Amino acid sequence: MQAQIATSLSTITHLACSTCGQEYAHDVLQRVSPCCNMPLLARYALNGSFSKTALKGREGTMWRYQEVLPLLDESNKVSLGEGLTPLMELQNLGAAYGFENLILKDEGQNPTGSFKARGLSMAISKALEVGVEGCIIPTAGNAGVAMAAYCAKANLPAVVVMPRHTPKAFKEECYWYGAQVHLLDGLINDCAAEVRRLNQGEALLDVSTLKEPYRLEGKKTMGYEIAEQLEWQLPDVILYPAGGGTGLIGIWKAFQEMTALGWLPKDIKLPRMVAVQAHNCRPVVDTFLGLQKNSQQYNGLPTLANGLAVPRPLGEPLMLEVLEQSGGTAISITEEEMVEGVRELSRKEGLFVAPEGAAVWMAARHLLKKGWLQAHERVLLLNTGSGQKYLDNIEGRY
Repeated sequence: MQAQIATSLSTITHLACSTCGQEYAHDVLQRVSPCCNMPLLARYALNGSFSKTALKGREGTMWRYQEVLPLLDESNKVSLGEGLTPLMELQNLGAAYGFENLILKDEGQNPTGSFKARGLSMAISKALEVGVEGCIIPTAGNAGVAMAAYCAKANLPAVVVMPRHTPKAFKEECYWYGAQVHLLDGLINDCAAEVRRLNQGEALLDVSTLKEPYRLEGKKTMGYEIAEQLEWQLPDVILYPAGGGTGLIGIWKAFQEMTALGWLPKDIKLPRMVAVQAHNCRPVVDTFLGLQKNSQQYNGLPTLANGLAVPRPLGEPLMLEVLEQSGGTAISITEEEMVEGVRELSRKEGLFVAPEGAAVWMAARHLLKKGWLQAHERVLLLNTGSGQKYLDNIEGRY
């Protein structure tokens, strides 16, 4: 084992509490920080030894950035080919609404049909590495599917807890991967309570959003890819559908790391980050606008964008920090607008996106009309999943 670790390319040094900075070991099982009960963040030796030129000829997956990923032993990698999803130029919609440089990163082309493949590939790989005997997750849909798939690949038991109203496609896929599925009435916070009840002895690793350190590390690879695909020039603005917010936080973390590595100029203007939520469940928007102190008592409603139905996200402080540091904003989109967005992206660009991706497009329209976005700016939209799985939600609403 020591020889394998010695040859690892990972430069991880420790984990740090996201609230107080207290350091913890990265090579043993960790959940949230014992000091503050908040997310742990992986830290690396970003001393310039990892050069952009090292990427040449590497595999076309998120694992091409292995020096800034936490896996120590290659044999523990659990991969289905996730990452390096395409950037699409939205020329038709751009021309129709006055955007001069509008692009979309299509995460629906990942294994299991969503960006959750990145985070769960990383989390399950590390779970395997530290000797976890099984995993459990509360989910709005896509994360449960991804965990079930990667646990199947790793030969680990998987327990998925999801709302009963989740579209059938998500449930069926979990069953096919061999997961134990529990359905209950409510939203993901209710599922989280059931996970705590089912896993009182902590025999399984709870891979809830930000309750272990490594889903974030998989998600941050979106940031590395955006920079690499745009030849180390960044967008002016990135719009992201924020439920638990791991991707928003992760992309920003990637930009910080790349700056420290010298891949980006120290004086570069980083993108303004936009958190897009559903009007039915907009805890971060309300906190950002000062309508509440925080989301700890927020009660949301179901939404067509299942992944946005996260009423009390653990990562809210980190999301708000990203919005503040980047000069960004938060905005919510109605159910009717999401349907309109799905329709427009389908008919004008040939992209059948998840309602979350449609919400991001509609948010861009609103922000351009308000003048918060400028026509000349390079605007990047994140579509987080395939619309195929949401047919129960949008059937017949052409």
